[in-house]
Amino acid sequence: MAHTAHTATTEAPGAEEHHVDPTALGLNATAWVSIAMLIVILIMLWKKVPAVIGKALDSKIAAIRAQLDEATQLRADAEKLKAEYEAKQKAVEGETADMLAHAKAEAEAIVAQARVDAATLIERRGKMAEDKIAAAERAAIAEVRTRAADAAAAAAAKLIAERHDAGSDKALVDKAIGSLGLSGRA
Repeated sequence: MAHTAHTATTEAPGAEEHHVDPTALGLNATAWVSIAMLIVILIMLWKKVPAVIGKALDSKIAAIRAQLDEATQLRADAEKLKAEYEAKQKAVEGETADMLAHAKAEAEAIVAQARVDAATLIERRGKMAEDKIAAAERAAIAEVRTRAADAAAAAAAKLIAERHDAGSDKALVDKAIGSLGLSGRA
């Protein structure tokens, strides 16, 4: 016994049109939709669909939480590495400053030693030049003395030769011998 729903309209002259909703088993379409929704919800509860959805959401939340934990760990590792590299950079900067200061100190010491060595070399070369000049002066004085003595001897010989004859030479020689004899006796 199938029951068919028909939409019926009644028209009366001079009256407005009436609309009648179809019904089945005495229920209109809204009631049937409500019943169908209730059945679908009951089936979902019976098949534990909310639990499955909850599990899916829980697993998704766990995955997101794991990703957040991993990101937090990665960030902590990155900050640790950054701190290590900053410490290394500061250490390198400190070493660089120390090396630069050491190099400057060595350069200043080398320059100071070079000045001392140059002054010593200049003093030594000056002393050598003074010694050479003094030696040259002594050699020149000795040569002048030698020449002067030679010239004096030559002049004396010439003067003696001009002023003395053989007789006066004999008297001088005798006198010289006599004075030698006196000094030998005394």
